[in-house]
Order: sequence, then C-alpha cells, then structure tokens
Amino acid sequence: MASPAHHPPAGLKAPRAAAVAGILFSVLLLSAIMLVLQTLRLHPRDPGDWLGAQAWKVELALHLIPFAGIAFLWFMGVLRDRLGAQEHPLFATVFLGSGLLFVAMLFTAAAAIGAILTTHAALPRELAGSVTFTLARSFSYFLVSVYALKVSGVFLLTASTIVLRTGIAARWTAFCGYAAAAFLLLGSHVVDGAFLVFPLWVLIISGDILVREYRRTEPA
Repeated sequence: MASPAHHPPAGLKAPRAAAVAGILFSVLLLSAIMLVLQTLRLHPRDPGDWLGAQAWKVELALHLIPFAGIAFLWFMGVLRDRLGAQEHPLFATVFLGSGLLFVAMLFTAAAAIGAILTTHAALPRELAGSVTFTLARSFSYFLVSVYALKVSGVFLLTASTIVLRTGIAARWTAFCGYAAAAFLLLGSHVVDGAFLVFPLWVLIISGDILVREYRRTEPA
C-alpha cells in the first residue's frame, strides 16, 4: 500500500509567515543601513575617516546583515510557495535567482567592509588612505550600489507579479513594487536614498499581508 503523501504543516505555508519574515528582514536591514549612513561616506573614494571611534556602528551593522539575509530567504520561500501550480519555470528561475544573488552580493559587500575593520585593527596606521583600503572600499560600494540594487529591482518585478497573481497583498503594493523596480534599475546609482527603497517596500507589503491575515482570521 502506498504511503500517504507528506504535507507540510499549514502554519509553514501561511502568508503570515512571509509577513513576519519580511518585517524582520526590513527592520534589520534598515537598521544596518542607518548605522552605515551615519558613518561611511557613500562614495568609492571614501577617505576612511570613520575608522576609529565610529567604527562600532559599522561593526554592529555587519552583525545585523546575516540575520537580515536569513529572514529574506524565508520571506522569499513563502512567497514562492504561494504560487503553487501557477509557478512558471522561467519566472521561478528569475525570482529565485535574483533573490539569491541579492543576498550573496549583500553578504560579500559586508564581508569586504568587515575585512577593512579587521585589517585596520591589526594595522591602524597603514590601512587608511592606502591602495588596499581604496580597492576594498570601492569594491563594496559598487557591489551594493550598482549590482545588488539592480538585482533587487529584478526581484521587485517578480515579487510584484506574485502579489498580482495570488492576491496575497493589496494590488497597490504590486504597482508600488513596479515603480520601485523601475527606479532601482534606472536611477539607483544617482540617488543615495536608493538603499532604503527595497527594504521599505518589503516592510510595506509585509505589513499589508499581516493586516489582511489578521482581519481574515478575526472572529465576526
């Protein structure tokens, strides 16, 4: 006799799980970004004057980013699960690939900044202003401000389409996602505030999902 198919618990598939993960990702990444914006200069030729008394803010931000990435992976997994039978191979590949690339680039850039902090602690008088510092700082800057933000724009396009197909959130959040994606793909490199667009959108859509789920389960 064939054994019955195993089905995951309903709680793991609930939109509420995506909302909680999305809110956690947004809060952690926004906190990390704000800490970085208070210290680093958003320029590839950053002179490194933040190395010293303000370096603890950057170090704290770097410790928040791994947890933000984990929450984002959970958020992405639940959204993809909502597609179910509607999932198209090409669409699913772009969605999953862009999300994984975003996390990978975010982690790589954070590791480069972490390497700067570790090297400065070992050689405080030799790093700032050196070719090594300029190379590592420029690498992390372009990786995030150009490549990671562009990839997040692609993710926004696919995630907004999921919202329209599944009705997991309000339609206006999808249209906001399309507008944000266009901005990130075309103009993220000229506006410093572009770093905030992606986590803010995730926060908005997660909040909307959570409110809708609460209203749906609220007793009449």
